[in-house]
Amino acid sequence: MIEYFRGTDTGKRAKDYIEGREAAISGISVAELKEKYLREGWHYFDADLLFITSVTTIIPVDKEIAVSAGEINFERKKKVKDWGMSDSIVLATARKTSAKVVTGDPHFKDLRESILIS
Repeated sequence: MIEYFRGTDTGKRAKDYIEGREAAISGISVAELKEKYLREGWHYFDADLLFITSVTTIIPVDKEIAVSAGEINFERKKKVKDWGMSDSIVLATARKTSAKVVTGDPHFKDLRESILIS
């Protein structure tokens, strides 16, 4: 999502997925975006969040996603350097909702649930 807002080439490739009216985003990704905006000193998070909520569904981290993310995190850390819990929550969310993870993050490159754009 951050690349979309920055207007990068990667963001442009993600545009159809984001604006396709069937997009969803994990609640953890919203938290990561907020942190990124604060770290970078960007002051337009509220406007971008309004856009996000108008074109996507925000999926909260529920018990099922949390338990699945713990299992995923345990397994993926054995295989993927720097794999994080946020990655696990995003993947667990995708699996629960039968969705794809559209990402530029190479951590996801070997997963059937991912559409890698970069």
